[in-house]
Amino acid sequence: MYPAINKTILDLPFVSEERKQILNPLLQYIQEKATKKEPINLNFICTHNSRRSHLAQVWAQTMAHYYAVSFVNSYSGGTEATSMNSTIVATLRDNGFKIESLSANTNPVYTIKHSDNLPAIIGFSKKYDDDFNPVSAFCAIMTCSQADEGCPFISGAEKRVPITFEDPKIYDNTPQEKEKYLERSLQIAAEMHYVFYTIK
Repeated sequence: MYPAINKTILDLPFVSEERKQILNPLLQYIQEKATKKEPINLNFICTHNSRRSHLAQVWAQTMAHYYAVSFVNSYSGGTEATSMNSTIVATLRDNGFKIESLSANTNPVYTIKHSDNLPAIIGFSKKYDDDFNPVSAFCAIMTCSQADEGCPFISGAEKRVPITFEDPKIYDNTPQEKEKYLERSLQIAAEMHYVFYTIK
């Protein structure tokens, strides 16, 4: 794990009891799979797959490695494809991740690394049922209320868990933009930290 990410993790904010209750169904799903030593496929879904779902995908995979929870494969998708937001990329870099762009089109593909010795997370915007994502035996985690309401059924999902976050997009082009994106990233990191720290 890169030292800057370790420092970010050590300084994470507290997770409230209210949020822990929201996170517990995801925690229980992961624990059941871990106990059975089965693959743990997590698909974080938001409307545009541009901000919150990417943060959740990256932090879930990072925390799984941090706490040595095996067989975790973290994905993200949207109800439509757009592009991974550039401020999300900058925020993850500020958190300590090494990110490289593999393409420069309207929907860039990024490699996101938290360690030199582990495979990169691949980040790009896609629909939740894209060929890149699992088609069965996964947990669908709905990271925004719009996607949760707009997708009453996720084909192939074993479990569906709503864990919604405020969209940092509302601060785009304001003096608070960088601060609020960082705040959202650290909230999601703290909540994924709680989940994977608790897995036995």
